[in-house]
Amino acid sequence: MSAVFDPSSYATQLDAKVARLRELLAPFGAPEPAVFDSPREHYRLRAEFRLWREDGQRHYAMFAPGEKHKAILIDDFPIASQRINELMPRLKAAWQASEELGNRLFQVEFLTTLAGDAMVTMCYHRPLDEAWEVAARQLAGELGVSVIGRSKGKRLVIGRDYAVEKLDVAGRVFSYRQPEGAFTQPNGAVNQKMLSWAFEAIGEREDDLLELYCGNGNFTLPLATRVRQVLATEISKTSVNAALSNLDENAVDNVQLVRLSAEELTQALNEVRPFRRLEGIDLKGYDFGTVFVDPPRAGMDPDTCELTRRFERILYISCNPETLAANIAQLHDTHRIERCALFDQFPYTHHMESGVLLVRR
Repeated sequence: MSAVFDPSSYATQLDAKVARLRELLAPFGAPEPAVFDSPREHYRLRAEFRLWREDGQRHYAMFAPGEKHKAILIDDFPIASQRINELMPRLKAAWQASEELGNRLFQVEFLTTLAGDAMVTMCYHRPLDEAWEVAARQLAGELGVSVIGRSKGKRLVIGRDYAVEKLDVAGRVFSYRQPEGAFTQPNGAVNQKMLSWAFEAIGEREDDLLELYCGNGNFTLPLATRVRQVLATEISKTSVNAALSNLDENAVDNVQLVRLSAEELTQALNEVRPFRRLEGIDLKGYDFGTVFVDPPRAGMDPDTCELTRRFERILYISCNPETLAANIAQLHDTHRIERCALFDQFPYTHHMESGVLLVRR
């Protein structure tokens, strides 16, 4: 599957992903996956472009893997949200017309949301001064966006340093702060489908949930409404702060959030060593029935995988089906796959997001 944007080939490439997931999960007796497709275009809510000078002007550019010096100049970007496509020419006209905005600008990043919010980050090979700030303030007003300027060791924020997203899960709308520079799911429409699937898969429970790798609370907010209480972990300070704000703004008050890695939490639960960041939290007071994991591409390390074996239910969202299959192989003697799903976060590429609910045998 090549990364070529061709809406007419969408159904074929999605079928190929489904076949691949089936093949990877077949050794574990997985049921037929539920399949959640993507919009065919304008599905990506964030985009990052380097700028490339040609004919005396800077242009949006991207590069093929391994081709640092061969730019692909871009005027529009059909996989990106309509808001990004609307902002691109207006921002380009602004930096072309303004020395303050255009001077030594080398990279531009867009973050938009389904809720209509937008943030633009402009990166420079020079210090940013008061003249830049005046021009950027005018630009932010004209475009209706937040603008962030970045140069070596400095960041100037015009407006907010986050975009606001709103996602509907089972009839309740959750509001999310998505900070500049932090991870967010790029395909908002598919993310909403992922949240709804996870909400349905966990069911209504009277016990507690342990969540590893919680990010800005993307899954935490809806899942917290299905259980008695949640202990969630995340290592990124930016994501932790966003998650705390999101919990507060959505009046979700049954979540304890700690800044620990999955490996550190494993050590704490195994009583290998104490952690100051867990002071005041009674780990033994939890009645964990489910663990939710959304690990990086490398999957869970062996110790974390062994930790999840203790739980009745393992709800696992994966961005790499190969490492998902490897983790399931480690757990297969104690847990079976009750549900599985494919979420097409990245159309026209070989990447895919998948989910499984594992239940103790």
